[in-house]
This record gives sequence, C-alpha cells and structure tokens, in this order.
Amino acid sequence: MTTPYFKRALRGAIAAAVASVLMVGAPTAFASSHREAPAITKSPKVDTTDFYMFRSYEPGRQDYVTMIANYQPLQDAYGGPNYFNMDSNALYEFHVDNNADGVEDITFQFNFTNTLGNGNQGLSLNIDGTDVAVPLTNIGQLGVGNDAANQNLVQTYDVTMVTGDRRKGNSTLVGTFTKPSDNIGAKSIPPLNNTPQYVSYAKSVSNSAEIYNNATATACPAGAQDIRVFAGQRKESFAVNLGEIFDLVNLNPVGPVNGQVNDLANKNITTLAIEVPIACLNNNGATDVIGGWSSASLRQVRVLDPEPDHDVDEDDDDEIVGGPYTQVSRLGMPLVNEVVIGLPDKDKFNASEPKNDAQFAAYVTNPTLPALLNALFPIVTAPTNFPRTDLVGAFLQGIPTINETPGLTAEMVRLNVVTPLPTPLANQSNLGVLGNDFAGFPNGRRPGDDVVDIALRVSMGALCHPPLVGVFCNPADAPSGTLAYTDGVEQLPTQFDNAFPYLTTPVAGSPN
Repeated sequence: MTTPYFKRALRGAIAAAVASVLMVGAPTAFASSHREAPAITKSPKVDTTDFYMFRSYEPGRQDYVTMIANYQPLQDAYGGPNYFNMDSNALYEFHVDNNADGVEDITFQFNFTNTLGNGNQGLSLNIDGTDVAVPLTNIGQLGVGNDAANQNLVQTYDVTMVTGDRRKGNSTLVGTFTKPSDNIGAKSIPPLNNTPQYVSYAKSVSNSAEIYNNATATACPAGAQDIRVFAGQRKESFAVNLGEIFDLVNLNPVGPVNGQVNDLANKNITTLAIEVPIACLNNNGATDVIGGWSSASLRQVRVLDPEPDHDVDEDDDDEIVGGPYTQVSRLGMPLVNEVVIGLPDKDKFNASEPKNDAQFAAYVTNPTLPALLNALFPIVTAPTNFPRTDLVGAFLQGIPTINETPGLTAEMVRLNVVTPLPTPLANQSNLGVLGNDFAGFPNGRRPGDDVVDIALRVSMGALCHPPLVGVFCNPADAPSGTLAYTDGVEQLPTQFDNAFPYLTTPVAGSPN
C-alpha cells in the first residue's frame, strides 16, 4: 500500500521537477482533433474534436453567441463500465479575442471533479456480513429516484470566467454544476413522464427545466450576465467518410454528396457548451467581429502512483500532478491540422496560440492538398493563384465585408456578431457563405455547416468564383473551382436541434 510518506515524497519530486522545468522555460506539446496529430492519440480525454461558434439561432436568442467544443472522439456507446468522464486533472477552455490581436480577452474554464458514492468511499454491498465495494458506476436506475443510492461515480464541474490573460487575469466563479452520466442504456436510465430516456434524466440533474444549466456571469456587464452552460455526452456532430478520405481519398471527389457512409454515425462525443450575451463578448460594442477557439491543458508534471487508490482527500489518485497548466489541445477552424498543416508541425501547431500563427502561413499560402488531389485525380486542376490569398482570407484573416480582421494573421473562428442576423434553422444552407448564407461558415461555424465539403471546395478555388469573384482571385485562377467537391457524406442543419445546446441525444449503450 502506498504510504502517506511516499506520496509526500512524490509531491516533493514533482516540486523539484517543476522548478527545473521553469528554469529552462515551459514546454508546449501535444495536439488535437479526431486523432489528427501524433501526440494527442496518447490523451483522448483532452482531444478536441470540433469547435463551433455562432449567433444563437434558437428563436428569441439572436442576441447571444453559442460556443461548443467536443472532446473524446470515436466513443462507442457501449464502452463501459467506466464510459467517458472528463479528465479531472485537465482544464478545458473557451477563448474569445475581441480586439483583433490573436490573444484571449475572455476565457471560460471548465474544471471537473470526481466523487464516489457513499461519502466518496464508493457504494458497497453486504456480502455475507462483509461490505464489498461494487465494480460498476451505477447499481440501479438513475433519474427516477434516489440517485445517490444508485450512482457510484458523479462528475461535477466548475465554470469560471477569466478576463484578460487566461492564467493571470481576473477570475470569477460562474457556478458549479453536475454532469449527467453517459447514456448507459434504457434500463439504467428509463423514460420519465413520457419523455424519452436520457432526456428526462439529463433534465433531472440540471437547474432548469431543460438539459442545460442557467447561470449568472457577474464579470459580464450589467444586463448581459445571464448565460447557459452544458457538459455531457452528445451524439457525434461531425459527419465524414473517414476511412476513405484518409485512404488517399478513395472515392469520387465530385460524386454524389450523399453517396458514402458516415463512419461517425453511431459514435458519441462529450460536449461542453456555453451561451453568452453578445454584449458580454464584443468589447463594450467596440468590435463587430470576435475570434474564438477552444483548448485543453494539463499540468506540466505528472508522476504515476505505483499503488493507486481513491483517497477521500484526492480527486484522482492514480497520478500526482504539479506545475503550471500546459496547453495540450487547441481547435479553432475545422480541418486545418488534419489537411493543411504538415506532419512535422502538427504537434507544434496545436501547442501554439493564434497570435503566433504567422509561422505556419506557408501551409496556407502554398497548400499541398490541391496538388495531392490533382495528382490523385488528373481531371482536377489545382488553383494557380500563389500566394493563395483566398485561403489566407478564409482561414487566417477573415472575409472582407463579412468577418475580416485586417492586419491579424491568426487561425481562429471569426464571427460577425452584428450582421447578418442568424438564419433560422429551416432556411440554413449547409454550405454557409458558399451557399449565400452569410450567417454560416466561415462566418462562425454552426453544427449543420458541411465543413468537409466547404473546405474541399475552398481549397480548390471556390472563392475565386461567385459570390466572391474578384475579392481574392478570379475564375481563371481556379478552373476547377466550381466543381462540387464532396466526401460523399452530407451534413444538414436539420440533423440538429433548434435550441441550446443544439447537439442531439447520445446513442444509448444498450438498445434494449
């Protein structure tokens, strides 16, 4: 058994290691998003899969911005018995830049805590006079009675708002909330009051009549302090023909938009979501365009406990951590690291911050993806307008008259919070700006924007053609730019809900 003395010695070793790290400078490492870079495959709990930021299109919520970040890719719903809790030693964050310098001005932090049942001792059963701890996360139904007697592990989370530097700015606690258990199945989480299973349960652990929590962000200006937050499992929101795309695009890239299988259709993810008044985010009305991205961070030093146990005084006692937080995951615009950044720089890109993205500009001005498509499919002609100012606009600077931040080269989702108004769900184009829906990608990103098809088309020169002809380039620069490039999996706005947090109920682990 690990002794308290041994654990104190471990903490002492960590302190010494941290001191040596700080003397030589804090390292940044790892990467993020659907296994898109080598290092993140080691840490799936902090792997950001998708980031969305858009003016809320829920009716009556047009004065709010919704930010959503998904983590832990490729979840099989039946992946028990421990399922997919978040890392209690990690810090998950949403960042907002509201003065166009590539540096966060407002950060919302999510920090998780694990608590065992029975006063953090774990639920047990009396077996012939001996109390024996049970091996499951629940021993009865949830959401219909005394969850405390049935649920063996509960995750709660603090939401904190930081103004200024994410580590040195002013920090204010927004609130503490309960994360619903993952969707184990209909026997563990049964229907309630004619509401489908899991939906009623998620509502039962919130402080509202819905699955989200209401909260007050006192650091926001008066009159703009009411926010909504959510953390929990959702059905995977991304759609892609994953296997064929990364098998050297083993499909017809100009074939039917719905001719392939969505490899993520039966997967889940873990979602963090927050809805904040525009008046809290737009620098007292001084800016029309805000930038946003998500990240996850771990402590710089981790020492594995050779004899781990669950200590009442320790949140997660399989390791002892120390030192400052180090960013291990970052995601703004979709697919950048997957199909734009070269393999040697994938980890470096995800460890960096938007203010330093000029170092990666060559991957955008002189991209390799169009040349690869040209080599794989001779019918395709790669654009010839070098440097690719159209891609710089789409991914690094914004689109003129829509969401441009002149003079700033930074990869982040840019959103004009003034114009246009949100497009109602029924009227949204899944091609966003390419479909003449200027409230969609790349002006922000909504769940129903088909970013795979958009990114393929933009890479091949779609912005050289209407509706943006002449802004960056001309049709002669991209003779194949009007082709309907697709991965064969169609993403549609109507696949999602019309209310916060927009992503839909997760797939159940047991269908019975």
